[in-house]
Amino acid sequence: MRKLNYAGAICEAHRQLLASDPRVFILGQGLWSPWYAGASMKDLDKEFGCERVIDSPVSENATTGAAIGAAIAGMRPIVFHPRMDFMLLAVDPIVNQAANWSYVFEGKGSAPLVIRAVINRRGEQGAQHSQALQAMFAHIPGLKVVMPSTAYDAKGLLVAANRDDSPVMYIDDRSLYDLEEEVPKELYEVEIGKAAVRREGTDLTIVALSSMVPKSVEAAEQLAVKGIDAEVIDLRSLKPWDRETVVASVKKTGRLLVVDEAWKTCGFAAEVAATVADEAFSSLRAPVRRTTLADAPAPSSFALEEAYYITAEQIAEDASECVLGEYANPTAVAA
Repeated sequence: MRKLNYAGAICEAHRQLLASDPRVFILGQGLWSPWYAGASMKDLDKEFGCERVIDSPVSENATTGAAIGAAIAGMRPIVFHPRMDFMLLAVDPIVNQAANWSYVFEGKGSAPLVIRAVINRRGEQGAQHSQALQAMFAHIPGLKVVMPSTAYDAKGLLVAANRDDSPVMYIDDRSLYDLEEEVPKELYEVEIGKAAVRREGTDLTIVALSSMVPKSVEAAEQLAVKGIDAEVIDLRSLKPWDRETVVASVKKTGRLLVVDEAWKTCGFAAEVAATVADEAFSSLRAPVRRTTLADAPAPSSFALEEAYYITAEQIAEDASECVLGEYANPTAVAA
């Protein structure tokens, strides 16, 4: 099987969706610009024309509203926001209209669109260009949220999102665009709501999202050198999310670390921690921990970014604390 990187996998998913379904079109800012979209939209306008790959003015609210209207009318649009931060200008049509549409009309109508939101972090982009706002949207009933961490999932989840009858927010992180792996040529789906176990282990469960998944796997390899066997779960989907896989893992390992490169207060890591407290409290042998960003906006200098963003070493350190820390029970590891 050939290898493809994350951005190339997104591009191939777009290409195959456009080729296979005349109802699919793409609308948003910077579709033709590598600076906005990397290689994730490369040459799609040349292949499918400007009537199906529509580069819009700077108008987040208008483009999102137009895409929602088209979805309600029977199309399958993908609306593109190159910076998730400015997608906040389109919260009204996303939350008040798209997410509620099916409920308001007793399931007799739907707004089947993909809202693609890109997270841009690091590189001195600063507070207004670096925000990961997935928890806000996962809070909304009627809206599905996915965050692929691999090239395989980047393609499969975009296809599944496009074919879903609900509005789906597809969040990709530019820091993952160069990651390569084997990706099938054919059109395929990855199930929304199903997590993936990226590494099996017995001493600790690490639940991670998006760009934190490869860093958590790297941390798990560092922990293995210390004799700590960590299991790494890639959540892949935040709404719905795979409680069963997470709870089953914690019942096996007895310990949980949740890693999310968003802010701690009211973040998605808190949702995972609370659910485990509800459903697997008696299995815990140590307090649940969260590795997240500090509750502060992103800095605008390389030096401060080094201190602000999460590293594999930090994840490994927090995981070690779960297993060997003051309140943990190290006997299970020693055994």
